[in-house]
Amino acid sequence: MFAKLANWLKPLPDIAPLSDEQQIKRLYRNWRIKMFFGMYFGYALFYFTRKNLDYVKPALSENLGLSVIELGYIGTTIYLTYGIGKFLSGVLADRCNIRGVMALGLFTSSLINLAFPFLPNFQHYLGNMGITLPLVALAAVLWGLNGVAQSMGFPPVAKGLVYWFSPSERATKWTLWSSSHTFGAFFVGVLIAYLLKFDAWRMAFVIPAIMGICYSIFLLFFLTDKPTTVGLPPIEVYRNDVMPVQEKSTLSHWEILKKHVFKNPFLWALAISYIFVYYVRFATLDWGTMFLTQERGFSQEAAVSAMKWMPFLGMPGGIVAGYLADRWFQGRCTQMNIIYLLILAASCWGFYLVAGTDQFFWTSLLASFIGFFVDGPQNLAGGVQASRVTVQESVSAACGFTGMFGYFGAMLSSTGAAYISHSFGWKGVYISCIISCFIAMGFIATTWKKEAAGMAKK
Repeated sequence: MFAKLANWLKPLPDIAPLSDEQQIKRLYRNWRIKMFFGMYFGYALFYFTRKNLDYVKPALSENLGLSVIELGYIGTTIYLTYGIGKFLSGVLADRCNIRGVMALGLFTSSLINLAFPFLPNFQHYLGNMGITLPLVALAAVLWGLNGVAQSMGFPPVAKGLVYWFSPSERATKWTLWSSSHTFGAFFVGVLIAYLLKFDAWRMAFVIPAIMGICYSIFLLFFLTDKPTTVGLPPIEVYRNDVMPVQEKSTLSHWEILKKHVFKNPFLWALAISYIFVYYVRFATLDWGTMFLTQERGFSQEAAVSAMKWMPFLGMPGGIVAGYLADRWFQGRCTQMNIIYLLILAASCWGFYLVAGTDQFFWTSLLASFIGFFVDGPQNLAGGVQASRVTVQESVSAACGFTGMFGYFGAMLSSTGAAYISHSFGWKGVYISCIISCFIAMGFIATTWKKEAAGMAKK
């Protein structure tokens, strides 16, 4: 069984290269559209089978008797398994085909979603077998496995974006694709809000699961692997763009991983910067509503209303960052990240100073600024830039490596920001966000020359 799975996941073979220029142009256009939108909607559906839990927490508490703390344990479990799994899945994706890894991850996540609302039945069944497990432990294990499956979504996409879009256009295309996060999170919220009107909380898992199973099968027929597997030349040759750095074929995959990931100081710098970028993202997003209600006198409804545009404005924020990096800096991301982080630091401080019930417009606007400017470095540093400081053969592992560190930052924002607010007040939290911006800038700046040198090679 495992041998068959490994054979199914292995890279697709190259075929004889095409020679007709018009045919190459036509096929490249068609395949780039198919790869981009196939990966875009596929990743959005990963959010359907992950973020759905957040929207039904009150229903889970009411129907399954899970406390807020127990729900927190479940959420922490997926952060942990997703973060570690992102790197491991990146290593896997470098050695496998794009469509196989992505389809397998979405299919597995969908099966877990099908099982999740029926956990009491499984608990009862295990009890009959003499195995006693608390419901929260069973839920944490199952949702933790979902984190492993979810981690198989991004690495094959990173590989697809690198092989199908050349360096001088990649920042724009990467950040356009990154809007799939917001697209998925927004529309799963719309779906679940509709289902909850009918008290159909179990359907909040079942319907996304069915959608995921259908789309994972669709991916197997819609996507391919690298351009050479359909007879097309490498994207850099086709667009006469910067040639990627490639490792000698004499090195094994493990040797490439050691040299270009584990021993790559520039990748480590980006990974560490990602801790602080994600800390700012989640500290401001997850705790903003509580700050407004506890310190600035907002009602819960008004606080949610003021904060609601923060994640949504991240979508254009990331796209604009990618476009400007390509247009102003020939695809280099270091400068754009530093500009965004400077404005992000100012936005965090401005939000803390201005937020108040009598300044609702400015409170909402500055919250939106935080969402807009945090998405630039979030999309560029750990994705586009990470792909620039390594070789093609390890790009998925490199992006998974930075992603793992990002989710360490997310975990830190949960406990760290809570401790800071308790010890130093909310002012301390926002000062910690500003300090984090400058620390991230310092680490990102170390890649300035490396990125410029890589982009200069023809």
